[in-house]
Amino acid sequence: MQIFEFIMLACFGLSWPISVYKSIKSKSTQGKSIFFIIAIIIGYVSGIIGKVVNNQLSYVLIIYCLNLVVVSIDLVLYYINRKNEKKNFENRSK
Repeated sequence: MQIFEFIMLACFGLSWPISVYKSIKSKSTQGKSIFFIIAIIIGYVSGIIGKVVNNQLSYVLIIYCLNLVVVSIDLVLYYINRKNEKKNFENRSK
């Protein structure tokens, strides 16, 4: 039955590289929700903990970890872009 969880995670996970790409390209936090990103990270961490605690070490765990890494990159980019937006705003205000 883990194949269905794998398919769900793989399909859901396809959107994160696109989000990271858009964050890099736009250098903006517009359209991003920090609360949403953190909620997704908490979900992936919970899924990983659940797999480890239940000793379900399989290919599904790998997808959880990959998705967590990509979403975490998006979180880091959010803070980098927010810092740059604040700096640009301050420079324009001078």
